Amino acid sequence: MNKLLCILLVGLALTGKGQSADLCRGKYFTEAQGAAFLAEQVPTDLGAWKARAEKIRAQIKAGMELRQMPARPKKPAVIHSKRVMNGYTVENVYFESLPGVFVTGNLYRPTSEEKSYAGILCPHGHDGKAEGRWREQTQVRCANLAKMGAVVFTWDMLGYGDSKQCSHDIKKSLKLQTINSVRALEFLLEQNKVDPARIGITGESGGGTQSFLLAALDPRIKVSIPCVMISAHFFGGCVCESGMPIHKKGDSYQTNNVEIAALTAPRPMLMISDGADWTSNTPIVEYPFMQKIYALYGQTKQLEQVHLAKDVHDYGPNKRMAMYPFVAKHLGLHLANIQDSQGNIQESKVILTAQELSVFTNAFPRPEGAVKGDEAVSAMLD
Repeated sequence: MNKLLCILLVGLALTGKGQSADLCRGKYFTEAQGAAFLAEQVPTDLGAWKARAEKIRAQIKAGMELRQMPARPKKPAVIHSKRVMNGYTVENVYFESLPGVFVTGNLYRPTSEEKSYAGILCPHGHDGKAEGRWREQTQVRCANLAKMGAVVFTWDMLGYGDSKQCSHDIKKSLKLQTINSVRALEFLLEQNKVDPARIGITGESGGGTQSFLLAALDPRIKVSIPCVMISAHFFGGCVCESGMPIHKKGDSYQTNNVEIAALTAPRPMLMISDGADWTSNTPIVEYPFMQKIYALYGQTKQLEQVHLAKDVHDYGPNKRMAMYPFVAKHLGLHLANIQDSQGNIQESKVILTAQELSVFTNAFPRPEGAVKGDEAVSAMLD
């Protein structure tokens, strides 16, 4: 890194009163600065990249205080309220990620009998109404992936849906949501006939951050589709994405979300971007850098990119149309199950209510001993 850029990056560190100098929040770089930073990080060979990748991975773990995962609670998951739909089923689920701290979500399964099933994690993004996994775009995505032959799990961000033990903006929400992501992966792998060699993850916005972070940290993720989130200049605007020092350490170390996403290489990845947010430069900035990383492994065909210049920041129909063929190819799913006789994708769009998808009900109340309140949950993370 040249001295001018290094000085610039250090100077950018203090972006808010009282904020740690090692936190990189929101539009931490300008677009030009993000592109310049990436240009300086292009490795000379595979050995150089692997060394860089280990350094990035180590700082992610150190920054979110997860050098080692905490012990997994031994209580089994509770799965209830099964609903049989056209080609798939939906069930409500909760299980512990830490003692007294629960992951809450929905499990979608195919009704077709297969020798084995792919497994797909579907983290959701932020939205103004905090609907999360109850949103139409999330339900549609999960349902159609299940119809294609995948066991699919979607779960609540902190403060969303049934995850009301603490607010979304606790100081170490990034740490807890990453723990929850790992527990979600473990839960998915335990489902009957799920093939550990066919595990994918796809989410949008904050769910896109969860997607590339989990793929970067856990090799059990075999296919990654981060939607509308990989950016050279934008580091995530929420504490659950950039509220802990995973991108920077003093004036000696700096990375960004593109390098973090590149830790997925050489596993298959589809980058989905649009023209209305921080992914608008993907075809000319982020994707070319990623291509160079995949080229080091001789695996450029494992990386694909779809840029929707007229689309907005969501996981809408156009993005799903790009995603379905990719997961079908790389996870062995049956795309024909959602196609008409002309080969056009016809999504099932039956939307269940929040009440129907709620995990905690009169029949299944939140367990006694559940940790409650920001202070109590935060104490579990210290």
